[in-house]
Amino acid sequence: MVKRYSGANEAMRLALGRVAPGTPLRDGIDRVVRAKAGALLVISDEPEVLSICSGGFLVDAPYSPQRLSELAKMDGAIIISTDGTRIARANVHLVPDPTVPTSETGTRHRTAERVARSLMVPVVSASEEMGVINVYAGNTKHQLQEIGRLLDRANQALQTLERYKNRLDDAISNLTAMEIEDVVTLRDVVAVVQRGEMVHRIADEIETMIIELGMDARLLRLQLDELYGEIDDELDLVVADYLPPGHDISTTLEEMSRLSDDEVLDLRVAAVTLHRLGDPTDLEQEVIPKGLRLLSRVPRLSTSLVQAVADHFGALAKLQRASLQDLMQVAGVDEQIAKAIKDTLERVTEAAILDQYN
Repeated sequence: MVKRYSGANEAMRLALGRVAPGTPLRDGIDRVVRAKAGALLVISDEPEVLSICSGGFLVDAPYSPQRLSELAKMDGAIIISTDGTRIARANVHLVPDPTVPTSETGTRHRTAERVARSLMVPVVSASEEMGVINVYAGNTKHQLQEIGRLLDRANQALQTLERYKNRLDDAISNLTAMEIEDVVTLRDVVAVVQRGEMVHRIADEIETMIIELGMDARLLRLQLDELYGEIDDELDLVVADYLPPGHDISTTLEEMSRLSDDEVLDLRVAAVTLHRLGDPTDLEQEVIPKGLRLLSRVPRLSTSLVQAVADHFGALAKLQRASLQDLMQVAGVDEQIAKAIKDTLERVTEAAILDQYN
């Protein structure tokens, strides 16, 4: 399965996991906020972090929420070890590169953003007056939300995901029917890829919420796994079935992920990422599937053998017409495997016909 989210997003998720409800670090931060105190925490004691520290004093003591809340009563930043088990320094003045751009206005938040951007380490900033907790990781910023509100948002997102998942299932069923009849157009393929990308984006947002919720997200995790399932694997195979030679799945998915939501919803813009020959925006052009997606449904057929069979026949239509003897011409395909391929394609054909009449 191709990994869909960016490194920047992954860094933020790791940071959110460190301060999720139920973690000792979050317990300490909540204590600081309840005490109406501010805090600036750098979760790294690597040399590059220590090199921008001025003043303060060495603590080098085991981390505890109580100790953190006491040290936060001083104005300076607190340096926590990379593994979060020790408080390294306290009341330090951070001197990050002043040329690093920042969109923040308050001194504490500006420092936090500059440290995160320049050193690529997680930084947490809690304001005194508003009790707002911001997490910075690389070039991204995330404001922690109240648990009840975040749960409401996550449940709404799950409902939206379910609706989009149903639309994706319909598009995949339609594509399968068109493939069986050998009348696939670029529009049929892009409809699947487009809806798949939207499903992924919604699931990606829910995944971030689940990480932020920590121990409070067990039921959300079960619901997301049930809805999302093996969608990415299915979409990878759809893309692989229609990509021309010289292009790979990961590049296409990366291009799609860089599109804005409005661009993804524009079928012609989304179609360009498939790199079809000729006019890539001609949605009515006929396209020919290799058969990888349907072959992957054959029980116990290895990925390498799926690719070998698809390469041998070159098109799903030829594969459908192949006899057992034709299939056994492929290296590694014996009579038992050939029968399994034929049986699977027949079942898919029958299911597609039934779907059309239902």
